[in-house]
Amino acid sequence: MLSRVSRLLRLHKEDAVRPPVVNLRPIGAVVNNVPVPQAYDFDWQKVESRVVVHRELAVALLGLDSYSHVIVLFWPHLVPEDVRGSKHRLHPLDDERNPLQGILATRSQIRFNPILLTAARLLSVKGNVLRVRGLDAVNGSPVLDLKPYNPYFDAVTDATTPAWLTTAVERRRQAIEADRGG
Repeated sequence: MLSRVSRLLRLHKEDAVRPPVVNLRPIGAVVNNVPVPQAYDFDWQKVESRVVVHRELAVALLGLDSYSHVIVLFWPHLVPEDVRGSKHRLHPLDDERNPLQGILATRSQIRFNPILLTAARLLSVKGNVLRVRGLDAVNGSPVLDLKPYNPYFDAVTDATTPAWLTTAVERRRQAIEADRGG
C-alpha cells in the first residue's frame, strides 16, 4: 500500500514547476462568542469554542477524545480576498517595535494562503462537536482539518526564536497580567 501511494505522489519535473490547483472543503466550523479578530494581547486561553464537524464525519472523530489537545487548521474567513497576500513584509503584530519580517516568517493572517493552526486544549468530544479552549479562531471560521496533538512528534525541544519574538511575548504576557489585575 505504501509503495503504491509513493508511486502516486512522485512528481514529474514539470509538475514541480507548476503545482496542481488545490481545492479545500471545510470539514466544519468554529462556534464561539468572538465575532471579529482581536488585538494580539487578547487572552485566547479564556475562550471556549465548539468545533462543529459535519455530521457525516462524526465517525472520523473516534479516539480523538483520548488526547488532551487537538491541532485545529482553519481559514480566517474575515480577511478580505484582496488583503490576502497583499503584504510580503510587515512588522509582526502590527507593532513597529518588532523588526520588519517577511510574511512567511510570521503568523499573520495576511498570508498568500491563510491556513492557520492552533493547538487547543480538547475538553470533550460528543457526537460531531468538539469543545476546546484556547483556539484563536473567530466565530464562523471554517475548519479545514483536525489532528491530535502528539508531544512525541509536535513538540520540538531544541526550537529557537528570534529575540524580538521573546520580547513581544513578554509584552503580551505583561498586558494580559495587567488586564487580570495582577
